[in-house]
Amino acid sequence: MPIPQPTPEGESARTFDASKQHAALLTLGDRLRGLTDPADLAYAASEMLATTFAVSRAGYGTIDPVAETITVERDWNAPGIKSLAGTLHFREYGSYIEDLKRGETAVVDDARLDPRTAQAADALEAISARAFVNMPITEQGGFVALLYLNHEDARAWTEAEIGFIREVADRTRDAVERRRAEDELRRLNDMLSIEVRQRTAERDALWEASPDLLSVSTREGRFLEINPAWQDVLGWSDAELKSHPFAAFIHPDDISATESAMAALLAGEKIFDFTNRYRRRDGEYRWFNWNAVPHGELIYAVVRDVTAMREQQEALRRTEEALRQAHKMEAVGQLTGGLAHDFNNLLAGISGSLEMIQMRLAQGRGADVERYLGAAQNATKRAASLTHRLLAFSRRQTLTPVVTEVNRLVAGMEELIQRSMGPAIEVEIVTSAGLWNSCIDANQLENALLNLCINARDAMPEGGKLTIETANRWLDDRAARDRDLPPGQYISLCVSDTGTGMPKSVIDRVFDPFFTTKPIGQGTGLGLSMVYGFARQSEGQVRIYSEVGAGTLVCIYLPRHLGDGVPAPSEQAPSAPAPARDGETVLVVDDEPTVRMLVVDALHELGYVAIEAVDGAGGLKVLQSEVRVDLLITDVGLPAGMNGRQLADAARTARPGLKVLFITGYAENAVLSHGHLDPGMHVLTKPFAMGILADRIRELITA
Repeated sequence: MPIPQPTPEGESARTFDASKQHAALLTLGDRLRGLTDPADLAYAASEMLATTFAVSRAGYGTIDPVAETITVERDWNAPGIKSLAGTLHFREYGSYIEDLKRGETAVVDDARLDPRTAQAADALEAISARAFVNMPITEQGGFVALLYLNHEDARAWTEAEIGFIREVADRTRDAVERRRAEDELRRLNDMLSIEVRQRTAERDALWEASPDLLSVSTREGRFLEINPAWQDVLGWSDAELKSHPFAAFIHPDDISATESAMAALLAGEKIFDFTNRYRRRDGEYRWFNWNAVPHGELIYAVVRDVTAMREQQEALRRTEEALRQAHKMEAVGQLTGGLAHDFNNLLAGISGSLEMIQMRLAQGRGADVERYLGAAQNATKRAASLTHRLLAFSRRQTLTPVVTEVNRLVAGMEELIQRSMGPAIEVEIVTSAGLWNSCIDANQLENALLNLCINARDAMPEGGKLTIETANRWLDDRAARDRDLPPGQYISLCVSDTGTGMPKSVIDRVFDPFFTTKPIGQGTGLGLSMVYGFARQSEGQVRIYSEVGAGTLVCIYLPRHLGDGVPAPSEQAPSAPAPARDGETVLVVDDEPTVRMLVVDALHELGYVAIEAVDGAGGLKVLQSEVRVDLLITDVGLPAGMNGRQLADAARTARPGLKVLFITGYAENAVLSHGHLDPGMHVLTKPFAMGILADRIRELITA
C-alpha cells in the first residue's frame, strides 16, 4: 500500500549503499532458507526492506484485481505505526491502481503533490503512507501480489532503491511461490498417500472378502498371489497351492483344454467363460469358471466356483428327462388306450360278422351272408383309416409326393368345404397370386385341409366365418427358428375361424394322438395329430394360434418346390384283373402267414406261378438260383437281419432290372429312402384290395 516518504532534506543521509544492499540480500537469503511458511517468508522480506530503508512500514499482500483490493496477513511496522493487516480498497487511496494493473510500479514521493494521490492524501497520511512504493507481482500476465513500503513523511525514492526493492520483490515472490508449491505438492502427496492407503485397504478388503477366487500367476502356470477363497474352496493351504504348478490340481480330462486356454493367454488373448475342474484336498473335484487376462509377464484371473450351478443344471436336466419320460408314458398310455378302445370296436364288428357268416352257412341260410360281409369290410376299412391316421401322426405313412398347385387344390375343394360348413358359416378363400408350388402328397393335404375346416366348424356352433388363406413365405433365421424350420422359402396354408378359441392348456396338447375336447363318441382325437404328422413328414411344420373367445388360426408351412415335378398318379377306376401269361413267376416274401397266403392265392387266381419265402435269406436263396422270377413282392420289415429293401438291392445285383413291389404297413423312411425309390420299385400300403394288388402286379410285369 502507499507509504509516506522521507523529506528531501534527509535524502543525502539516506543515500543507498551498494555494499549495504549486498549484505541485506545475503541476510535475506539466509532467513528465507530457514523458513517454510509463505507468510513468514513475506514478513522476513518486509522486515529486511523496512530496516534497510528505515521506513514506517513494509508488507506483502495478495491482490483481487476485479475487486481492486489487497489482503495483508502480516506486515512489519515501526514503533508507533499501526498494522494494515486485513483487506483494503485501492480506490480509497487514489488512482494509482491503474498503474499496478498495467504491471507498473507505483512510486509516490509525496501524496499531497502526486496527482494520483492528491485527492486522497489525508487518507494516506492517516495510515502513515504519505510516501510509498507499491511494486506489483505478476504471474502469467496477471496481477496477483504486491510488495509495498510506506513512510509517514514525504520521501524521494532513488532508482537504486527501486531496483533493490524490485530484486527483493522477485526473490520474495519466488520464495513464497516455491514454498506454496512445495506445500501444495506436499498436501497433494499427503492426499495421494491417504487415497492410496484407502484404495489399498479397500482392495485388500475385497481380496480377503471376495467369494470369487482371485489370482496372479506366472506365464509358466504357477500362482504368485491368491486370495483366501482358494483355500476355502479347495482346502489346500496358500503355500501348497503356490508350490505346485496349477496343472497339478486339474482333472486329467481337462488338461488338454486348459493347455489350449493357456496357449491363448500366452499369445496375448483374453479368456472368458472357460470351465475346468480342480481337485480338492479330499479328492473331490470342483468346477471352476475362469476369466483371465495377460498383462506383461503375469496372468490375472477371476475364478468362480460353479459346482453348485452345474449340479443344479444336472438336477434340472434329470428332472426334465424324468418329466419327458412321464409325458411319454402318459402319451403311450393314452395312445394304447385309444387304440385298444377303437380297435376292439372294429374287431368286434369283424369277428362278429365272420361268426354270423359261419353260422348262416352252417344253417344253409346264405341270404344274409352278403350283409355280414359288407359289415366286416366296412370295419376293415375303418381300421385301415385309423392306422393311416396314426401313421400320419408318427410321420410313417406312405406319401406320394407330386408337384402341387395349392391354390388350385383349395379351389377344387371349395364346394365340398362350403357344403361341410353349412349355411350358418361364411366361407372366404383368399389365395395369393403367384403362389409357389410344393412337392407334397396332394391327397394328404386335402385331408389335412378338410380336417382343419371341420374342426373350425365345430368351434362355431352358433355360426361364424371361416377363412382359408394361402401365401408365399420367406423365413429368415429368426422366423424359421420360431417355427422350428430351416430358413428358406415356404408356402403357407392357413385356416382361421371366429369360434370359441382354446386356452393354452389345450393348445399344448392339441396335436397329441387321441386328445380331443369333444364328447365321447364324437371324435377320435386323431385329426390334428394327422395334420401335424403330414406337415412334418413333408419337411414342413404346423403352428396354431388361439385365444379363448377370439377364434383360432392354424397354419401349415410347406417347402417351396423348385424344378421339375413328379407326375401325379392316374386316378382310373380299377379294371378287371388281367390274366397271367405262361410261366410268369412272382416271388412273395412275407413273415406273416396270413398275408402270404392271401397274396399267393390271389396270384394263383390270376394264373401266376407263386413262390413263397418267410424271410430275406430264404428269398435271396431263390433269387440266386436259376428259377424264373418276373416280380419280387416283399414286405419291408422282415426278420432275421435282412429287411425288404436290402433283399431287393441284393436281388438286383444278381438280377439287374428285376421289378420290385414293397408291401408294408408303414413306410420306413430309412429303408425306402424318404420316398425316393429306384426305377422299377413301387410301394403298396397294407391293407389293400386284392383287385388293386392284381392291377399293380400286371402293371409292373408288363412295364
